[in-house]
Amino acid sequence: MKAGSASSTVTPFEEIPREDWARLSRQTPLPLVEADVTRLRGLGERIDLQEVDAVYRPISRLLNIQVAAAQTLRRAREDFLAQPQQRTPYIIGVAGSVAVGKSTTARLLRELMARWPETPQVQLVTTDGFLLPNAELEARGIMDRKGFPESYDRRGLLRFVADVKSGHDRVEAPVYSHLTYDILEDERVVVEQPDVLILEGLNVLQPARPRRDGRLGMAVSDFFDFSVYVDARVEDVQRWYVDRFLQLRRTAFSDPRSYFRRYADLSDEQAVQTAQRIWRTINGPNLTENVLPTRGRADLVLRKDGSHHVHSVLMRKV
Repeated sequence: MKAGSASSTVTPFEEIPREDWARLSRQTPLPLVEADVTRLRGLGERIDLQEVDAVYRPISRLLNIQVAAAQTLRRAREDFLAQPQQRTPYIIGVAGSVAVGKSTTARLLRELMARWPETPQVQLVTTDGFLLPNAELEARGIMDRKGFPESYDRRGLLRFVADVKSGHDRVEAPVYSHLTYDILEDERVVVEQPDVLILEGLNVLQPARPRRDGRLGMAVSDFFDFSVYVDARVEDVQRWYVDRFLQLRRTAFSDPRSYFRRYADLSDEQAVQTAQRIWRTINGPNLTENVLPTRGRADLVLRKDGSHHVHSVLMRKV
């Protein structure tokens, strides 16, 4: 395999060009068809079956190997300690900016991993459900910081992931509505000891924060077995965000129940200006200040070009 350094500086990653990564597909069956990709594709993305074949098919095999290795290690520990070890889900974190395609990546990984006989039960949970309710954000004066680390119920998210990793039979998580732009008070997603849990969100790779007593706390990523970061140039992500905003204006925003109903009647020029303002004041700063700095904490980085196609993969060296 042809691989090179991700940069001229010391790096924990090896960079694998797309054509070399795609050759790994030969080792892996592709259980999806074009209709599956269409169903899983996010708004504004151009991903097709060829992209899934070249990029995501090898990732599913890599993760299958990782899960098998974790299972082997657990059995070896059982033998060494002469006592059974509790079976716990393999947890995968998926991070990246708004509009970069991390949600589609997470859905594709869920679909592909569930086709492997070793991991038939795969669940996906997004951290949007752990955003603080709008009323609480308003009370704290941080409604315009939605998506920033301080806008989440970090203790609740950490407790959720810890309970899942501890092997609890049933763990519940809140549900977020992108239509009403708020938490749904009467809905919960239930996680019941899956083989794999995929946790997707902006800030899942945030490092632990110092506590008031000076000691270092725990981070959600401390419970991950593997993590993926979906990466692209900031300029491309901004353009994708504006394009998606324009599509939403013509679709979801026109719903009377939508929190963003006021944007549905904007002209094209007004919509572009509004989307650029939101990006400039909220999503852009959050990306550069909080999300992008966590890229180096991932095990695998998918690097996209301006057409949403992955042009290379950064894989953490073993």
